[in-house]
Amino acid sequence: MSKLHEDKIALITGASRGIGRTLALTLAKDGCAIVVNYKKNAELAAEVVTEVEAAGGRAVAVQADVETEEGTTALFDAVAEEYGRLDYFVANAAASAFKNIVDLKPHHLDRSYAMNMRSFVLGAQQAIKLMDNGGRILTLTSYGSHSAYPTYATLGAMKAAVEAWVRYMALEFAPYGINVNAVNGGLIDSDSLEFFYNVPGMAPMQSVLDRIPKKRPGTVQEVADSCAFLLSPAAEYITGQTLIVDGGLSIVAPPFFADVEAPLTLPERPTR
Repeated sequence: MSKLHEDKIALITGASRGIGRTLALTLAKDGCAIVVNYKKNAELAAEVVTEVEAAGGRAVAVQADVETEEGTTALFDAVAEEYGRLDYFVANAAASAFKNIVDLKPHHLDRSYAMNMRSFVLGAQQAIKLMDNGGRILTLTSYGSHSAYPTYATLGAMKAAVEAWVRYMALEFAPYGINVNAVNGGLIDSDSLEFFYNVPGMAPMQSVLDRIPKKRPGTVQEVADSCAFLLSPAAEYITGQTLIVDGGLSIVAPPFFADVEAPLTLPERPTR
């Protein structure tokens, strides 16, 4: 049986850990060659390359800071030199400051813009030049793009802007045979989630999990599988969309079932 991503070439930013790493391995096992982009940790990136090769795939690690224009250009120059073309560009790398709006400094805003939004737009401009046979552009966002909660303003606003860029890119790039989509994750069990919930004064993570219909965080594999679907031929007619992968978090509102008491609590599942 033919593999869905066989003979494809994927560039994934921030692929040395978390969702990026898991997506790299998921695609590689299905026949895709991977460009593992990383900023600092060469050891972790090398481990991903080794795992890809152990699975029978091909990978190369490229150090580049996509927060800068020069870094983005250098990254795509490396892709052109190594492979000469590209099928998938996945903008996964992200960074921001978790602070109240009144405490944000200009450098916090500048970095959030450069890392989360500008890098995506500049990367997409470079990617389409290498997509000689159509392709896919995919970005990772989060539920802060459509819902507001403490300390997430600067990153959430940038993710909302990125989702708007997805729609405009989908319109303009469709004639090139390129689909553009986003995957919007909820509470995903990753290093980033641990970092956010360790901000001093933050609500306990369990108090949020109790309000998610699925009652648990998502896994990085579940997000990676969603990404792999949007990159696959099965998603050929899907473009300009944001796929929400959040266990139902975005569909609930107060009052929450976690806060009510009998007789309003959810009953046991009926049986015949």
